[in-house]
Amino acid sequence: MIKVLIVDDSASVRLFLEQIFSADPGIRVVGTAANGQEAIAAVERLNPDVVTMDIYMPLMNGLDATRTIMENHPVPIVIVSGNLDPEEVLTSFRAMEAGALVALAKPRGAGHPDHEREVASLVLMVKLMSEIKVVKRWPRGGKALPSPRAAARRGAEAAGQPQLVAIGASTGGPMAIQTVLTGLGGHFPVPVLIVQHMAPGFVRGFAEWLALTSPLPVRVACHGELILPGRAYVAPDGFHLLVEAGGRLRLGGGPPDNGLRPSVSSLFRSVAEVYGRNAAGVLLTGMGRDGVDELLLLKQKGAVTIAQDQASSVVYGMPAEAVRIGAADYVLPPDRIAATLARLTNKPAWNQGITAGNNG
Repeated sequence: MIKVLIVDDSASVRLFLEQIFSADPGIRVVGTAANGQEAIAAVERLNPDVVTMDIYMPLMNGLDATRTIMENHPVPIVIVSGNLDPEEVLTSFRAMEAGALVALAKPRGAGHPDHEREVASLVLMVKLMSEIKVVKRWPRGGKALPSPRAAARRGAEAAGQPQLVAIGASTGGPMAIQTVLTGLGGHFPVPVLIVQHMAPGFVRGFAEWLALTSPLPVRVACHGELILPGRAYVAPDGFHLLVEAGGRLRLGGGPPDNGLRPSVSSLFRSVAEVYGRNAAGVLLTGMGRDGVDELLLLKQKGAVTIAQDQASSVVYGMPAEAVRIGAADYVLPPDRIAATLARLTNKPAWNQGITAGNNG
């Protein structure tokens, strides 16, 4: 039985979510809270397995409550946003910086055609997040823990020099991607393409958050635009992110790949076809197998291939499968991924204090 604490300043929303969770025999709502202060006290008193957290609340908002909970009594936190306005979406990603695992929109009411799908998605996400072993976050300015040693596969140095980096991620990906982009620095010489699985309505805020918190310019990709070096492009809602000969982006509206659109598999397959050995593919934390076989395809084409390591992954699913089938030249935490990409593009590692060429 998964114990859930619901945090929202609206009594009607708390009741709505309680009815949703109580309808599932595997979930028990152990309490509710109307603001961040009540949430902190309830976490310590009730020891829930998962907290669903609103953002805008009186007395203490969801961002500050998340930060305090993760610094003192860490527990999986799912942001459930009642409003997809840009400011709230941006704050949701700041809550992920503080330790929240994922952000979703509140399901629409029973009369909406997407109600059942959105309810099922929320319930599934709460169940999945209850299995994540979260760790204590140190207060801002506190001493960071050292990165685990990296593992590199023999023969990786034979790959070509990347002229484009393709990154795919799912659960836990926003913070991993932000760490990679920050480590690349503002003078990274090649473009970066990103597919991040997330709930509809959050992509633009995700790109804005990355642009604010990393030195690379980041934007949501547009169909037909020229791919520029030193820029990062995020796949938009509902479209596959693809590349074309001549260095332009293409947004594909074809069938979902691995049940997903955008999908990492579609991006990696397109990059393998157009760039071949002159690319780097990076598969980060997440559930499932999206991008796994296509990372192997990139490796077979001679590209550099990297999977996130288990110790730094929120969910060791996609990268674990890539490692299992031998698709990854390197198995690294996000900061070391940035250092490796910087070195392979003949640029120094930025902001990480890592010696170029040291792959562990």
